[in-house]
Amino acid sequence: MAGGTQIFTDPDGYAAAIGDARLNLTMTGAGAFRAELTWMQLQHLKIYRCCESLSRIGYISLSPKMTFLSFPINATSAIFSGFSVRNGDIIFHSPGERMHQRFIGGCQWGLIALTAQHFADCSKALVGRSFASPGASSVIHPSRTEIVRFRRLFRQACHLAEGRRKIAEHPEVARALEHDMLHAIIHCLAGGISGETIKARCHHAAVMARFEEALSKLADDRPNMARLCAEIGVAERTLRMCCAEFLGISPTRYLLLQRLNKARAALQRANPSTTSVAEIARDHQFLELGRFAVTYRITFGESPSVTLHRHPRT
Repeated sequence: MAGGTQIFTDPDGYAAAIGDARLNLTMTGAGAFRAELTWMQLQHLKIYRCCESLSRIGYISLSPKMTFLSFPINATSAIFSGFSVRNGDIIFHSPGERMHQRFIGGCQWGLIALTAQHFADCSKALVGRSFASPGASSVIHPSRTEIVRFRRLFRQACHLAEGRRKIAEHPEVARALEHDMLHAIIHCLAGGISGETIKARCHHAAVMARFEEALSKLADDRPNMARLCAEIGVAERTLRMCCAEFLGISPTRYLLLQRLNKARAALQRANPSTTSVAEIARDHQFLELGRFAVTYRITFGESPSVTLHRHPRT
């Protein structure tokens, strides 16, 4: 059993530390970013607890070789693949899923990655059916008894990981914890499997995945709506509807926020004695410096020059 806790002030470094999923973050809230990541590796599953300080939109790509669960722990407003998810719900993901996850305000959320075959074998032995490969992701609403048990075990695992306690090095402790966690997960899924399925939104999710691909492909060109829609193969009305559903903002606003986030990261890394705000603004296709400074300050709560001179360099 291995585990630990890390503190991050850089969104990119934090996202990269969640090794079992590719996470791209677009910050939408003003203020200094801070995240605490606690993780624990057991034989057949890996546990993450993520604590973040700001509102943001995340685009997550999951491996098709593992089974994943995600869930809000303490979040005022959590939107997963367009669904409003409450504390106590669990999202059971389809293999290789790509999804948007949105939090308004600071949040805590969890992610569990499981060895697919072992999970399939355990679920079949315990409840007579396999939960390893859902055809479409589902929002699960476990019973109060099952979710309380699951969350208690999750807290215990994080508590062990935080303290790096020597007891966690004992293989019998690891086996017992993994056994109890697997049983709790399977019972949560079995008892709450009638929850909402995201299958009805598969088409919109596919549109959003193509939207992200188009943004990545055309990032250096500042594409307009017509070009984005042509690249994705949808009508403008469809793209606007999907973005409102999954992101809560328009496609052009999301593109602007992505560029602002990249400019902010560059300002944080830059040496103020050799780099200017104007240079970084131009590098990220902001040609009107005054408008860039105003938009930046409204978005992040400080001027770009303050970011350049205040933040530590990496």
